[in-house]
Amino acid sequence: MQPAEVMLEDWEMEALRAAAKRQGKSVSALLREILSAHLASHRPDATRGKLASIAGIIEDDEATGRDHDSWLYGRAPRD
Repeated sequence: MQPAEVMLEDWEMEALRAAAKRQGKSVSALLREILSAHLASHRPDATRGKLASIAGIIEDDEATGRDHDSWLYGRAPRD
């Protein structure tokens, strides 16, 4: 873990202390949880991207084991 200094408004600190006490956690632990949840919700969608484009390809009767390059890299399949 890395130490960090954060400047909070008085009301924010009071709210964090109260929430941490209710949950039986330290303010630091609660802040880490809040930050982790926020950052996780703003990650790029895992369903986007080239790998997601081949999901379900096994159901394609015309797809072969050589088609993966065309799906991933836009290359024509080898013959």
